[in-house]
Amino acid sequence: MRPAGSFAQFIKGRPGEWLELIALAVILAIVMRMFLFEPSFIPSLSMYPVLQPGDRIIVNKIIYRLSVPKRGDIVVFRFPLDEKKYYIKRIIGLPGETIEGKGNSIFINGKAYPENYLPGGVIYQDFGPVHIPKGEYLVLGDNRGDSFDSRSWGTLPENRIQGKAIILYWPVPRWRLLL
Repeated sequence: MRPAGSFAQFIKGRPGEWLELIALAVILAIVMRMFLFEPSFIPSLSMYPVLQPGDRIIVNKIIYRLSVPKRGDIVVFRFPLDEKKYYIKRIIGLPGETIEGKGNSIFINGKAYPENYLPGGVIYQDFGPVHIPKGEYLVLGDNRGDSFDSRSWGTLPENRIQGKAIILYWPVPRWRLLL
């Protein structure tokens, strides 16, 4: 004998409630994807080895409504030369700073900036100095030899930034936080 409020009775007797639950779940998923979090796919080697082609990440879309982007953040943004494309790079230079790449090292306002996240032996051409205007950022790929970034197309306006990459969730063995 089953109790009066059993799960079987719930399924049989309340199809309207099931429809309400499904509709609510769909609405919540849409709102979350539009305003809070969005999955994204890594198509290129520009952020290697931290992110590799085929990796899947979660992007926090609300974080920069509550705070400002910081140096070292990995951001997804609308490409300034083609709004239909999305890119992913690391913020290196902040508004008001002067950035220079010299001898395979980054200098911020004349001081060397250690990039412990880069693989050993990264080689790239010197660039700059670049003065970053107010409301803009200098972004670079970690794989400097294979990255189309601020060195080629200039600084990134803040209003192009869609969010911060926070979790690498696929493939499962490489799962980790990207904070």
